[in-house]
Amino acid sequence: MLSRPFNPARFMKRLARSERGTQLVELAIVLPVVLMLLGAAAEFGRFFYTYQTLSKATRAGARYLMTESAAGTSDDKAKSLVVYGTETGTGTPVVSGLTNANVQVVRTGGSSAFPDRVTVRIQGFTYQPLFDLGKLIGKPSLSLRVPVSPSTTMRYFSSIPS
Repeated sequence: MLSRPFNPARFMKRLARSERGTQLVELAIVLPVVLMLLGAAAEFGRFFYTYQTLSKATRAGARYLMTESAAGTSDDKAKSLVVYGTETGTGTPVVSGLTNANVQVVRTGGSSAFPDRVTVRIQGFTYQPLFDLGKLIGKPSLSLRVPVSPSTTMRYFSSIPS
């Protein structure tokens, strides 16, 4: 049996026509980008869920306080309602990492004995992402570790005595 001598030009032509392994190369290029996009979308969804939960909690606290006395005696119960969802202050927080120290109650308008409005605000709470895009790619400016501070303001139901 005679063997042909190695012809590099013919080998390169045959290699250029062959499509073996191209799908694997394409997958290796596209897969990290797709996974990063899916992770970022999931993290944005989780961020907005956290924001909405905190916003609803401040709304519940303000709603509770607008029916109570303006003397400030029910502030601790309202803070527990915001953090735990109950007045007793027991259980797990509605959002991980939230404490009573993160809840601020401010009364405004009217007089100190009869204010017009009550504001319940979350302060000093930072969202903790599970999939931190900024850390993964080395750019802290793209991190979703951001402060979240929703607030709700409502008017008091009680009227000023005449």
